[in-house]
Amino acid sequence: MKGLAGIAVRSAWNRRLTLSLVLASIGLATLLLLAFDKVRSDVRESFSQSVSGTDLVVGARTGAVQLMLYTVFHLGGATNNIRMQSVRAIAAHPEVDWVVPLSLGDSHRGFPVLATSTAYFTRFRYGDRQPLAFDAGHPFSGSLDGLYEAVVGADVARALGYRIGQKVTLSHGAGTIPGAEHADKPFTVVGILARTGTPVDRTVHISLEAMEAIHIDWIGGAPMPGVNVAATDARKFDLTPKQVTGALVGLKRRAAVFAVQRYVGDYRDEALMAVLPGVALDELWSVVGVGEKLLYGLSAMVAVVSLAGLVAVVLAGLNERRRELAVLRAVGAGPRHVLLLLAAEGALVTLLGAGAGALATVLLVAAAAPAIQSRFGISLLLTAPAASQYLLVAGVIATGVLASLIPGWRAYRLSLADGLSPRT
Repeated sequence: MKGLAGIAVRSAWNRRLTLSLVLASIGLATLLLLAFDKVRSDVRESFSQSVSGTDLVVGARTGAVQLMLYTVFHLGGATNNIRMQSVRAIAAHPEVDWVVPLSLGDSHRGFPVLATSTAYFTRFRYGDRQPLAFDAGHPFSGSLDGLYEAVVGADVARALGYRIGQKVTLSHGAGTIPGAEHADKPFTVVGILARTGTPVDRTVHISLEAMEAIHIDWIGGAPMPGVNVAATDARKFDLTPKQVTGALVGLKRRAAVFAVQRYVGDYRDEALMAVLPGVALDELWSVVGVGEKLLYGLSAMVAVVSLAGLVAVVLAGLNERRRELAVLRAVGAGPRHVLLLLAAEGALVTLLGAGAGALATVLLVAAAAPAIQSRFGISLLLTAPAASQYLLVAGVIATGVLASLIPGWRAYRLSLADGLSPRT
């Protein structure tokens, strides 16, 4: 058997140019399968770990997925705000432990701005109920003296080179309209959060009162003509927020989640809804599940085409190798050895191609992870392969071995006489 394996290696080496192209195609197919599975699993992990320890997310009545995407992931837009009076009513429910209001809508150089209370830094959890931590500085004070204080996420600080004490200017809305900047009310960076691998890293955090202050001389999404309230004068006004985008809610007892959810849904003074983060994420994945299956199917088709190319190459070379195989038969090799020889060559090429694809996946993840983290806020981690990835590689190798049996079977049926006297 060792001698047969050596013959297979030397035979493949003699046809290395042709087989290297097949090897490259198998490697590319493996890369596509593994890279897609890696991105899919890490995206799911990133989304599922973006918020934990929060029992309900409350907002205006809309779709559960839309509410989660905007309040937690800061994607899309809110259909409507909710009154702060409603948030206080929810906080007064006997089963509610804490409420963290959230207000979104502004931005800073492409990064979303989140206005919230100081409780956000103690109540918000991500991953396995991990609290937020600071790489530098401290939370904003939430007082009038510290009205224009900002806390930035790790990605914001790294991308824009921010340090403690640096001045920043926020923009109204997405910041795409010229002149829609709150340049008269600059903020000072007082804290830089440690990396979390969640949308928190790409967010600028300010107090709810600060959000009111920068819009005190705005109306209908535009500055009031002829009105300009200076930054210091804004402190003289009532900056208590009247509306917010939504709220994170924590309960005293997990068993009361459906009762509080029903209370919010039946709230008479305003159309509200409360969603369970886990249920909303499951709904999100059910929506994108069709796309996942389609991409898996396309990757599998690439793998099948690559393995079909391997079969075609080996079959096409059989006529040229008939005398070689006949000589092997003449020196004592049986039909079974010929079949094993051809199968071993195909298996060797498939194994090397799958290994090359797996290595390319590791290198691609290592090279692309920083850019993907910075641009999309998704963490791609170099971790041990998951069971699904082992199954994908095993599937490619097993399919390659089975495909190699086709030319092996063809060679098996070549007779000794046919090999020594080939037809012309």
